[in-house]
Amino acid sequence: MTRLLIEDVRPWGRDEVHVLIDKGTIAEVGQQLTVSDDVPRIAGNSAIALPSFTDAHVHLDSTRIGLPFRPNTVRGKRLWDNIENDRRNWRSAELPVDERAALTLGRAIAHGSTRARAYAQVDADCRLERFEGVRTACERHQDRADVQTVAFPQAGLLLEHGVPPLIEESLKQGAGLVGGIDPCALDCDPKQHLDLVFELAEKHGADIDIHLHEPGELGLFSAREIIKRTRALSMHSKVTIAHAFFLSDIASQVLNDVLDDLAELDIAVTTIAPGGRAALPLFTMLDRGIRVGLGQDGQRDYWSPYGNTDMLDRTWQLAYSNNLRQDHLIERAIETATLGGARVCDPAAQFGEQLGFDIGDPANLVLVPGETPTSCVMDRGGGRTTIHRGRVVAQDGELV
Repeated sequence: MTRLLIEDVRPWGRDEVHVLIDKGTIAEVGQQLTVSDDVPRIAGNSAIALPSFTDAHVHLDSTRIGLPFRPNTVRGKRLWDNIENDRRNWRSAELPVDERAALTLGRAIAHGSTRARAYAQVDADCRLERFEGVRTACERHQDRADVQTVAFPQAGLLLEHGVPPLIEESLKQGAGLVGGIDPCALDCDPKQHLDLVFELAEKHGADIDIHLHEPGELGLFSAREIIKRTRALSMHSKVTIAHAFFLSDIASQVLNDVLDDLAELDIAVTTIAPGGRAALPLFTMLDRGIRVGLGQDGQRDYWSPYGNTDMLDRTWQLAYSNNLRQDHLIERAIETATLGGARVCDPAAQFGEQLGFDIGDPANLVLVPGETPTSCVMDRGGGRTTIHRGRVVAQDGELV
Protein backbone atom coordinates (compact mmCIF):
# COMPACT_ATOMS: atom_id res chain seq x y z
CA MET A 1 0.00 0.00 0.00
CA THR A 2 1.58 3.30 -1.09
CA ARG A 3 -1.40 5.61 -0.47
CA LEU A 4 -3.98 5.73 2.30
CA LEU A 5 -6.77 8.18 3.07
CA ILE A 6 -7.79 8.64 6.70
CA GLU A 7 -11.21 10.26 6.77
CA ASP A 8 -12.69 12.47 9.47
CA VAL A 9 -10.05 12.71 12.17
CA ARG A 10 -9.03 15.59 14.44
CA PRO A 11 -5.24 16.08 14.63
CA TRP A 12 -4.46 17.07 18.23
CA GLY A 13 -8.21 17.52 18.78
CA ARG A 14 -8.56 20.37 16.30
CA ASP A 15 -11.01 20.66 13.40
CA GLU A 16 -12.05 17.50 11.61
CA VAL A 17 -10.03 16.83 8.45
CA HIS A 18 -8.97 14.10 6.07
CA VAL A 19 -5.33 13.01 5.98
CA LEU A 20 -3.77 11.61 2.82
CA ILE A 21 -0.67 9.46 3.23
CA ASP A 22 1.63 8.73 0.32
CA LYS A 23 4.74 6.53 0.48
CA GLY A 24 4.86 6.60 4.25
CA THR A 25 4.57 10.36 4.76
CA ILE A 26 1.83 12.93 5.24
CA ALA A 27 0.95 14.15 1.75
CA GLU A 28 -2.14 16.33 2.30
CA VAL A 29 -4.30 17.47 5.19
CA GLY A 30 -7.60 19.23 4.59
CA GLN A 31 -11.35 19.23 4.95
CA GLN A 32 -11.85 18.50 1.26
CA LEU A 33 -9.32 16.35 -0.57
CA THR A 34 -9.61 15.12 -4.13
CA VAL A 35 -8.55 11.48 -4.13
CA SER A 36 -9.17 8.79 -6.75
CA ASP A 37 -11.56 5.99 -5.90
CA ASP A 38 -8.85 3.32 -5.90
CA VAL A 39 -7.07 4.81 -2.87
CA PRO A 40 -7.76 2.70 0.26
CA ARG A 41 -9.66 4.55 3.00
CA ILE A 42 -10.22 4.13 6.70
CA ALA A 43 -12.92 5.88 8.69
CA GLY A 44 -11.58 8.02 11.48
CA ASN A 45 -15.00 8.52 13.06
CA SER A 46 -13.94 11.87 14.55
CA ALA A 47 -11.16 10.25 16.58
CA ILE A 48 -8.28 12.27 17.98
CA ALA A 49 -5.25 11.79 15.71
CA LEU A 50 -1.87 11.93 17.43
CA PRO A 51 1.67 11.05 16.43
CA SER A 52 2.30 7.45 17.46
CA PHE A 53 3.93 6.89 20.83
CA THR A 54 7.62 6.29 21.43
CA ASP A 55 8.64 4.18 24.41
CA ALA A 56 12.07 5.71 24.90
CA HIS A 57 13.05 3.47 27.82
CA VAL A 58 11.84 -0.13 27.99
CA HIS A 59 13.36 -3.41 29.23
CA LEU A 60 11.90 -6.05 26.94
CA ASP A 61 14.15 -8.87 28.15
CA SER A 62 12.65 -9.24 31.63
CA THR A 63 8.97 -8.71 30.81
CA ARG A 64 6.21 -10.94 32.13
CA ILE A 65 3.39 -9.30 30.19
CA GLY A 66 0.84 -11.97 29.24
CA LEU A 67 2.16 -14.51 31.74
CA PRO A 68 0.72 -15.56 35.12
CA PHE A 69 1.26 -12.99 37.84
CA ARG A 70 4.19 -13.59 40.19
CA PRO A 71 4.50 -11.77 43.52
CA ASN A 72 7.50 -9.50 43.89
CA THR A 73 10.26 -11.35 45.80
CA VAL A 74 12.99 -8.69 45.93
CA ARG A 75 14.93 -9.05 49.20
CA GLY A 76 15.90 -5.51 50.03
CA LYS A 77 15.84 -1.98 48.63
CA ARG A 78 19.22 -1.71 46.89
CA LEU A 79 19.73 -1.75 43.13
CA TRP A 80 21.71 -4.96 43.50
CA ASP A 81 18.81 -6.64 45.34
CA ASN A 82 16.67 -6.13 42.23
CA ILE A 83 19.44 -7.39 39.96
CA GLU A 84 19.78 -10.57 42.05
CA ASN A 85 16.01 -11.16 42.10
CA ASP A 86 15.92 -10.89 38.31
CA ARG A 87 18.79 -13.38 38.03
CA ARG A 88 17.01 -15.85 40.31
CA ASN A 89 13.86 -15.79 38.21
CA TRP A 90 14.25 -14.89 34.55
CA ARG A 91 15.22 -18.37 33.35
CA SER A 92 12.12 -19.93 34.93
CA ALA A 93 9.66 -17.81 32.96
CA GLU A 94 6.98 -19.77 31.12
CA LEU A 95 8.24 -18.50 27.74
CA PRO A 96 11.75 -17.80 26.40
CA VAL A 97 13.02 -14.23 26.14
CA ASP A 98 12.27 -13.78 22.44
CA GLU A 99 8.63 -14.85 22.77
CA ARG A 100 8.00 -12.74 25.88
CA ALA A 101 9.66 -9.71 24.31
CA ALA A 102 7.72 -10.15 21.06
CA LEU A 103 4.43 -10.43 22.94
CA THR A 104 5.16 -7.30 24.96
CA LEU A 105 6.27 -5.30 21.93
CA GLY A 106 3.19 -6.43 20.02
CA ARG A 107 0.89 -5.22 22.79
CA ALA A 108 2.69 -1.87 22.86
CA ILE A 109 2.13 -1.51 19.11
CA ALA A 110 -1.54 -2.37 19.54
CA HIS A 111 -1.78 0.44 22.11
CA GLY A 112 -0.28 2.95 19.67
CA SER A 113 3.52 2.76 19.92
CA THR A 114 5.61 2.47 16.76
CA ARG A 115 9.03 3.40 18.15
CA ALA A 116 11.02 2.15 21.12
CA ARG A 117 14.46 2.08 22.67
CA ALA A 118 14.86 -1.35 24.24
CA TYR A 119 17.52 -2.37 26.74
CA ALA A 120 18.94 -5.88 26.50
CA GLN A 121 20.84 -7.09 29.54
CA VAL A 122 24.38 -8.26 28.83
CA ASP A 123 26.33 -9.66 31.78
CA ALA A 124 28.31 -12.63 33.10
CA ASP A 125 25.07 -14.42 34.02
CA CYS A 126 23.09 -14.27 30.76
CA ARG A 127 25.95 -13.35 28.43
CA LEU A 128 24.26 -12.62 25.04
CA GLU A 129 21.13 -14.73 25.53
CA ARG A 130 18.87 -11.85 26.49
CA PHE A 131 20.28 -9.56 23.80
CA GLU A 132 19.65 -12.23 21.18
CA GLY A 133 16.07 -12.66 22.43
CA VAL A 134 15.34 -8.94 22.20
CA ARG A 135 16.92 -8.73 18.76
CA THR A 136 14.76 -11.62 17.51
CA ALA A 137 11.60 -10.02 18.92
CA CYS A 138 12.37 -6.72 17.22
CA GLU A 139 12.93 -8.50 13.92
CA ARG A 140 9.48 -10.08 14.19
CA HIS A 141 7.90 -6.63 14.43
CA GLN A 142 10.23 -4.78 12.08
CA ASP A 143 7.36 -3.84 9.74
CA ARG A 144 5.26 -2.54 12.64
CA ALA A 145 7.76 -0.56 14.73
CA ASP A 146 11.26 0.90 14.68
CA VAL A 147 13.18 -0.35 17.72
CA GLN A 148 16.68 0.58 18.84
CA THR A 149 18.54 -1.97 20.98
CA VAL A 150 20.90 -0.97 23.81
CA ALA A 151 23.60 -3.41 24.96
CA PHE A 152 23.00 -2.81 28.63
CA PRO A 153 25.38 -3.87 31.46
CA GLN A 154 22.66 -4.07 34.12
CA ALA A 155 25.10 -5.60 36.65
CA GLY A 156 27.89 -3.14 35.87
CA LEU A 157 30.86 -3.25 33.55
CA LEU A 158 33.54 -3.96 36.13
CA LEU A 159 32.07 -6.07 38.93
CA GLU A 160 32.23 -9.38 37.04
CA HIS A 161 34.82 -10.74 34.65
CA GLY A 162 34.38 -10.51 30.89
CA VAL A 163 31.51 -8.04 30.54
CA PRO A 164 33.11 -5.42 28.21
CA PRO A 165 33.95 -8.03 25.54
CA LEU A 166 30.34 -9.23 25.67
CA ILE A 167 29.10 -5.65 25.17
CA GLU A 168 31.45 -5.31 22.21
CA GLU A 169 30.21 -8.57 20.69
CA SER A 170 26.60 -7.39 20.96
CA LEU A 171 27.59 -4.22 19.09
CA LYS A 172 29.08 -6.37 16.34
CA GLN A 173 25.80 -8.31 16.23
CA GLY A 174 23.59 -5.28 15.75
CA ALA A 175 23.11 -3.35 18.99
CA GLY A 176 22.90 0.33 18.16
CA LEU A 177 23.80 1.81 21.53
CA VAL A 178 26.25 1.19 24.36
CA GLY A 179 24.63 1.22 27.78
CA GLY A 180 26.05 2.26 31.12
CA ILE A 181 24.76 2.40 34.67
CA ASP A 182 25.58 4.34 37.86
CA PRO A 183 29.35 4.68 37.35
CA CYS A 184 29.94 5.68 40.98
CA ALA A 185 27.28 3.82 42.93
CA LEU A 186 27.46 0.44 41.17
CA ASP A 187 30.90 -0.02 39.64
CA CYS A 188 32.53 2.42 42.11
CA ASP A 189 34.98 3.49 39.40
CA PRO A 190 33.44 6.26 37.27
CA LYS A 191 36.58 6.89 35.25
CA GLN A 192 37.06 3.32 34.07
CA HIS A 193 33.34 2.72 33.60
CA LEU A 194 32.76 5.83 31.46
CA ASP A 195 36.04 5.45 29.60
CA LEU A 196 34.92 1.95 28.53
CA VAL A 197 31.46 3.14 27.49
CA PHE A 198 32.77 6.02 25.38
CA GLU A 199 35.64 3.98 23.90
CA LEU A 200 33.26 1.24 22.74
CA ALA A 201 30.84 3.79 21.30
CA GLU A 202 33.58 5.62 19.44
CA LYS A 203 35.11 2.40 18.11
CA HIS A 204 31.81 1.04 16.77
CA GLY A 205 30.11 4.28 15.78
CA ALA A 206 27.38 3.68 18.35
CA ASP A 207 25.36 6.06 20.47
CA ILE A 208 25.33 5.96 24.29
CA ASP A 209 22.50 5.58 26.81
CA ILE A 210 23.46 5.64 30.50
CA HIS A 211 21.12 4.81 33.39
CA LEU A 212 21.81 7.38 36.10
CA HIS A 213 19.84 6.56 39.25
CA GLU A 214 22.44 8.30 41.42
CA PRO A 215 20.84 11.16 43.38
CA GLY A 216 22.05 14.63 44.32
CA GLU A 217 25.75 15.41 44.29
CA LEU A 218 26.71 11.85 43.34
CA GLY A 219 24.57 11.95 40.23
CA LEU A 220 25.80 15.47 39.48
CA PHE A 221 29.40 14.23 39.59
CA SER A 222 28.65 11.38 37.15
CA ALA A 223 26.71 13.71 34.86
CA ARG A 224 29.60 16.13 34.72
CA GLU A 225 31.93 13.28 33.79
CA ILE A 226 29.53 12.29 30.99
CA ILE A 227 29.37 15.91 29.84
CA LYS A 228 33.17 16.20 29.90
CA ARG A 229 33.65 13.13 27.69
CA THR A 230 30.84 14.10 25.33
CA ARG A 231 32.49 17.48 24.76
CA ALA A 232 36.03 16.11 24.45
CA LEU A 233 35.02 13.48 21.89
CA SER A 234 32.61 15.77 20.01
CA MET A 235 29.77 13.31 20.57
CA HIS A 236 27.07 15.94 20.30
CA SER A 237 23.56 14.43 19.87
CA LYS A 238 24.83 10.89 20.53
CA VAL A 239 24.37 10.60 24.30
CA THR A 240 21.28 10.02 26.47
CA ILE A 241 21.04 10.14 30.26
CA ALA A 242 18.19 7.93 31.46
CA HIS A 243 16.34 8.65 34.72
CA ALA A 244 18.63 11.56 35.69
CA PHE A 245 17.20 11.61 39.22
CA PHE A 246 19.86 14.10 40.32
CA LEU A 247 18.17 16.85 38.30
CA SER A 248 15.40 17.04 40.89
CA ASP A 249 17.86 17.18 43.82
CA ILE A 250 20.32 19.97 43.06
CA ALA A 251 20.28 23.72 43.69
CA SER A 252 18.77 25.96 41.01
CA GLN A 253 21.99 27.66 39.92
CA VAL A 254 23.81 24.35 39.59
CA LEU A 255 20.79 22.95 37.75
CA ASN A 256 20.87 25.85 35.29
CA ASP A 257 24.55 25.23 34.58
CA VAL A 258 24.00 21.52 33.96
CA LEU A 259 21.00 22.16 31.72
CA ASP A 260 23.08 24.66 29.74
CA ASP A 261 25.63 21.89 29.14
CA LEU A 262 22.98 19.35 28.16
CA ALA A 263 21.46 21.82 25.70
CA GLU A 264 24.84 22.83 24.25
CA LEU A 265 25.92 19.21 23.66
CA ASP A 266 22.42 18.01 22.75
CA ILE A 267 22.48 15.33 25.44
CA ALA A 268 19.00 13.82 25.67
CA VAL A 269 17.15 12.84 28.86
CA THR A 270 14.57 10.10 29.30
CA THR A 271 12.23 9.66 32.24
CA ILE A 272 9.74 7.02 33.33
CA ALA A 273 7.81 9.53 35.52
CA PRO A 274 8.65 7.50 38.63
CA GLY A 275 6.66 7.59 41.84
CA GLY A 276 8.13 8.29 45.23
CA ARG A 277 10.42 11.16 44.28
CA ALA A 278 10.31 14.72 43.00
CA ALA A 279 9.52 15.15 39.31
CA LEU A 280 12.22 16.26 36.90
CA PRO A 281 12.07 19.91 35.72
CA LEU A 282 10.24 18.85 32.57
CA PHE A 283 9.21 22.19 31.10
CA THR A 284 12.50 23.87 32.05
CA MET A 285 14.29 21.22 29.99
CA LEU A 286 11.86 21.42 27.09
CA ASP A 287 12.01 25.22 26.98
CA ARG A 288 15.81 25.02 26.67
CA GLY A 289 15.51 22.71 23.67
CA ILE A 290 16.69 19.59 25.51
CA ARG A 291 15.33 16.43 23.91
CA VAL A 292 13.19 14.62 26.51
CA GLY A 293 11.49 11.26 26.02
CA LEU A 294 9.17 9.12 28.12
CA GLY A 295 9.35 5.38 28.73
CA GLN A 296 7.73 2.58 30.70
CA ASP A 297 10.91 0.90 32.03
CA GLY A 298 10.13 -2.66 33.18
CA GLN A 299 6.93 -4.35 32.10
CA ARG A 300 5.52 -6.27 35.08
CA ASP A 301 8.88 -7.95 35.59
CA TYR A 302 11.07 -9.21 38.43
CA TRP A 303 11.74 -5.68 39.64
CA SER A 304 8.23 -4.34 39.82
CA PRO A 305 4.58 -5.26 39.08
CA TYR A 306 4.06 -1.98 37.20
CA GLY A 307 4.03 -1.47 33.43
CA ASN A 308 1.27 -2.48 31.02
CA THR A 309 2.69 -1.60 27.53
CA ASP A 310 0.31 1.38 27.14
CA MET A 311 2.19 4.64 26.66
CA LEU A 312 -1.04 6.59 27.04
CA ASP A 313 -1.17 5.23 30.58
CA ARG A 314 2.41 6.38 31.19
CA THR A 315 1.51 9.80 29.74
CA TRP A 316 -1.17 10.05 32.43
CA GLN A 317 1.52 9.23 35.00
CA LEU A 318 3.82 11.95 33.62
CA ALA A 319 1.01 14.49 33.78
CA TYR A 320 -0.05 13.41 37.27
CA SER A 321 3.48 13.39 38.74
CA ASN A 322 4.05 16.89 37.36
CA ASN A 323 0.65 18.10 38.64
CA LEU A 324 -0.43 19.14 35.14
CA ARG A 325 -4.07 20.20 35.03
CA GLN A 326 -4.48 22.61 32.12
CA ASP A 327 -5.06 21.16 28.68
CA HIS A 328 -2.17 22.91 26.97
CA LEU A 329 0.24 21.52 29.58
CA ILE A 330 -1.12 17.99 29.27
CA GLU A 331 -0.69 18.27 25.51
CA ARG A 332 3.00 18.98 26.12
CA ALA A 333 3.15 15.75 28.10
CA ILE A 334 1.59 13.96 25.10
CA GLU A 335 4.19 15.56 22.83
CA THR A 336 6.93 14.28 25.14
CA ALA A 337 5.49 10.76 24.93
CA THR A 338 5.21 10.87 21.14
CA LEU A 339 7.49 13.25 19.24
CA GLY A 340 9.79 13.82 22.22
CA GLY A 341 10.79 10.18 22.24
CA ALA A 342 11.09 10.22 18.45
CA ARG A 343 13.61 13.06 18.78
CA VAL A 344 15.53 11.11 21.42
CA CYS A 345 15.78 8.10 19.12
CA ASP A 346 16.55 10.22 16.06
CA PRO A 347 18.16 13.61 16.83
CA ALA A 348 17.70 14.62 13.20
CA ALA A 349 13.93 14.20 13.35
CA GLN A 350 12.20 17.49 12.63
CA PHE A 351 8.50 18.26 13.06
CA GLY A 352 6.77 21.47 12.07
CA GLU A 353 4.13 23.56 13.78
CA GLN A 354 1.46 20.91 13.15
CA LEU A 355 3.45 18.45 15.33
CA GLY A 356 3.41 15.33 13.20
CA PHE A 357 0.83 16.48 10.65
CA ASP A 358 2.88 18.78 8.44
CA ILE A 359 3.35 17.79 4.82
CA GLY A 360 6.32 15.44 4.64
CA ASP A 361 6.14 14.29 8.28
CA PRO A 362 6.42 10.51 8.79
CA ALA A 363 2.99 8.87 8.77
CA ASN A 364 3.35 7.26 12.20
CA LEU A 365 0.01 7.91 13.87
CA VAL A 366 -2.44 6.65 16.45
CA LEU A 367 -6.18 7.34 16.31
CA VAL A 368 -7.79 7.46 19.75
CA PRO A 369 -11.53 7.86 20.40
CA GLY A 370 -12.08 10.87 22.66
CA GLU A 371 -13.31 14.42 23.01
CA THR A 372 -9.95 16.16 23.45
CA PRO A 373 -6.30 15.10 23.83
CA THR A 374 -6.68 15.63 27.58
CA SER A 375 -9.72 13.37 27.71
CA CYS A 376 -7.71 10.69 25.87
CA VAL A 377 -5.07 10.83 28.60
CA MET A 378 -7.62 10.79 31.40
CA ASP A 379 -9.84 8.03 29.95
CA ARG A 380 -7.21 5.93 28.14
CA GLY A 381 -9.87 4.13 26.15
CA GLY A 382 -9.58 1.37 23.59
CA GLY A 383 -10.65 1.22 19.96
CA ARG A 384 -7.36 2.69 18.74
CA THR A 385 -5.82 2.42 15.29
CA THR A 386 -2.02 2.35 14.94
CA ILE A 387 -0.40 3.44 11.68
CA HIS A 388 3.30 2.91 10.94
CA ARG A 389 4.96 4.29 7.81
CA GLY A 390 1.54 4.88 6.32
CA ARG A 391 0.23 1.36 6.92
CA VAL A 392 -2.35 0.22 9.47
CA VAL A 393 -0.50 -2.20 11.78
CA ALA A 394 -3.01 -2.54 14.63
CA GLN A 395 -6.71 -1.90 15.12
CA ASP A 396 -8.99 -2.30 18.13
CA GLY A 397 -6.23 -3.80 20.24
CA GLU A 398 -5.16 -6.41 17.67
CA LEU A 399 -2.16 -6.49 15.37
CA VAL A 400 -2.95 -6.41 11.66
